[in-house]
Amino acid sequence: MKPVISFVEIENRVISATYRRLMVRAKVVLVEKASGRQLVEPVTTIASPVPVGALRIRLPDTIKPGTYFLKALNGHGEDAARSVEFEVG
Repeated sequence: MKPVISFVEIENRVISATYRRLMVRAKVVLVEKASGRQLVEPVTTIASPVPVGALRIRLPDTIKPGTYFLKALNGHGEDAARSVEFEVG
């Protein structure tokens, strides 16, 4: 089965998301939709050996308003999953 990352909400510059079937050492990154650019920060690494969980990602002040999505990369750095798009105000 394919890994899944689901955007839940953004409130006070904190993104909440859930994931399924992501293995330990997978990374979750923020991608700007307009440019397709993967941002250097924030990057969250899955540390739990359980392949199901939730994430809270605080956005740094350098993140500008726009449309973004979360992308999960497996332990080899390959695309594993993508969330729906969401707006950062």
